[in-house]
Amino acid sequence: MSNAEATTSSDATGLGTAVAAPAANPEAARLRALLEPSVQANRLYLEDVSVIPGSHRVVHVVVDLPQEETGGVSLDVIADISRVLSDVLDNDPADDGRPYDLEVSSPGVGRPLTEPRHWHRAKGRMVKVNVIQGENVTGRVQSVDGSGVTIVPEIAVKKGMKPKQGEPQNLPFDRIRNGKVEIEFSHLEEAGLEPEHNGPSEEA
Repeated sequence: MSNAEATTSSDATGLGTAVAAPAANPEAARLRALLEPSVQANRLYLEDVSVIPGSHRVVHVVVDLPQEETGGVSLDVIADISRVLSDVLDNDPADDGRPYDLEVSSPGVGRPLTEPRHWHRAKGRMVKVNVIQGENVTGRVQSVDGSGVTIVPEIAVKKGMKPKQGEPQNLPFDRIRNGKVEIEFSHLEEAGLEPEHNGPSEEA
């Protein structure tokens, strides 16, 4: 069996430490199917699996909290799931004996909000929304349903004044190109989160 060196990290940039494998990579797809049950058993969501091939492979796994939970994945959770996934890879029945490094991270705040689950994870957060055929919106995610997102816009005011809120605006998913969480340090402190762990992942 292969020897694994698990690297625990919480990726605040959303870029990761490994170069993403092509979407059609059969090895990445096979490992995703192998690892996903263990990730789900630990109440996490498997966001992505990528593989840098070679005589010494790098397996990069991105995990996130379920969409109904808030906050980010802690370093302790990353460390725990790294050990679990390392054991799974060591006992991979289709393993060819090549050594590998296992890198496990969580999405960072910079991850684009492109899927409904990303928006669910961003509820209550300040976001900037890139709208298709419309004016872009910056505001707080009030609610998310099967058809779209309701944003409470933040209206710009003079410096030093408290921002004003506009009327809630519903944006169907088919009108949203993508969104991005705006970092709010005061919000993180209130939630008891560290900036690098903040995510809907938050990031992606």
